[in-house]
Amino acid sequence: QVQLVESGGGLVQAGGSLSVSCLFSGSAFSIYAMGWYRRAPGKQRELVASITSSGRTNYADSAKGRFTISRDNAKNTVYLQMNSLQPEDAAVYYCYANRGIFEYWGRGTQVTVSS
Repeated sequence: QVQLVESGGGLVQAGGSLSVSCLFSGSAFSIYAMGWYRRAPGKQRELVASITSSGRTNYADSAKGRFTISRDNAKNTVYLQMNSLQPEDAAVYYCYANRGIFEYWGRGTQVTVSS
């Protein structure tokens, strides 16, 4: 059974940086596509960034140039480095793992950006 645990959320001032991490518990992390979604109050969940098992990345337009997703297969961890954060980036950030029909989600970590 796969479990995902996010960490690293918190409060940051506008223009600041924050990194969130997701620890994958289970087997075969390296063959999973991983990614981050976020949900802000009153808004729909949106994909922020994803990374395939081979390391190919994809970003939402809102994240391009500011956020970087990466993975460390030795540590079973996926990271999201967020720079130049703005109040509109405030949300609960959720990690997910996908392999074919199998999909798993973490419980989320709160990111708050003060203006």
